[in-house]
Amino acid sequence: MRIALVTNIPPPYRIPIFNRLARWPGIDFHAIFCRRREPNRLWDLPESTCRQYFLRESFLTYRDRYIHHNPDVIPLLLQLKADVIITDGFNPTHLYAYFVSRLKKCAHVAMTDGTYTSERSLSLVHRLVRRMVYRGSRSFIAASEDGKRLYHSYGIADTRCFYSWLCVSNDKFKPKPDASRPFDFIYCSRMEPSKDPLFALQVACKTAKRLQRRTRLLVVGSGSLDEILREQARVNAEWVSVQFQGFATQQALPNLYQSAKIFLFPSHADVWGVVANEACAAGLPVLVSPHAGVAGELVVDGQNGYVRELDVSAWADCARDLLQDETQWQAFSQRSLERVRRYNFDSAAAGIVDACRYALDLHLNEARSGSADTRARSGRPDDPAAAAAARIRS
Repeated sequence: MRIALVTNIPPPYRIPIFNRLARWPGIDFHAIFCRRREPNRLWDLPESTCRQYFLRESFLTYRDRYIHHNPDVIPLLLQLKADVIITDGFNPTHLYAYFVSRLKKCAHVAMTDGTYTSERSLSLVHRLVRRMVYRGSRSFIAASEDGKRLYHSYGIADTRCFYSWLCVSNDKFKPKPDASRPFDFIYCSRMEPSKDPLFALQVACKTAKRLQRRTRLLVVGSGSLDEILREQARVNAEWVSVQFQGFATQQALPNLYQSAKIFLFPSHADVWGVVANEACAAGLPVLVSPHAGVAGELVVDGQNGYVRELDVSAWADCARDLLQDETQWQAFSQRSLERVRRYNFDSAAAGIVDACRYALDLHLNEARSGSADTRARSGRPDDPAAAAAARIRS
């Protein structure tokens, strides 16, 4: 089965999945990228071993988003002659690929990291485009349970939906038995308003006052709020000691997570939040807003973390309880390790293979059924015995 997947750029959390697909028995996998990197994605990419193609860069920018339109995806797909085409978005390039699947009568699979929650405010035009693509798709790949709920909202049967989790290399983040955790908190994300690093600092400060001791916060990442956060750290230095790590490579991240006790994830909007996978794999309890996709799925309130609205006092209460009670912290830490286990590259790759096999089988069955209907309408039976019976009847 030859599979061609069309996506925007090489994402670090998908490349290991693509590499597994390239080694999968009976699978001929091809990854097609609209461009090598987007300026707002300072990703440290792992080595890629799959067949990959980079289209000629052609895009528009709109509200810090990149809208790709690469017409050269059309001749490339025609050349590849894929049995299954996967698209994971609705940029013009994805739509070109979808129309090729219709033109060449090959199976199309829709894939999304989006969720029912993240797409509730879509415009009518966006919804109509999705309905068009979903109507012509044979199977559907979600990155989360809320992603499957999104497909259900379009009337798609559960049997046609598959999972390909967003995940990290859990083994790389596995905590060492003797790991020292000098930091009370770690914040690891882009330093932008939607990620709210200032809120993380406020939580560390409020928790310090509840504990009546100075807390330590490790900040990993860079962005437009860097200087503002540094200034606020100086203002609150009496209560919080802040260490600024800056941008960190994937190789450096495991040790950074393992140096802290609690991961703060005050996102205002995230369809998932792979940083929470990293934190859980490092054995950290997670404090997260309900606006991140991991809330309620990977991070379950009261089990391996807390899900709270962005209220500093509420977060400080949860953090104080965890930092004061070692037994509770250990229980939450162990549950984080247990819950993240199913989110791994092997199962994510298997989900894509299963979706493609289902799509191709359904597509071929429909094609055979259509051929049989055509023969029946034209009076041509399907087999010699039926032909003989038809002659006798005549």
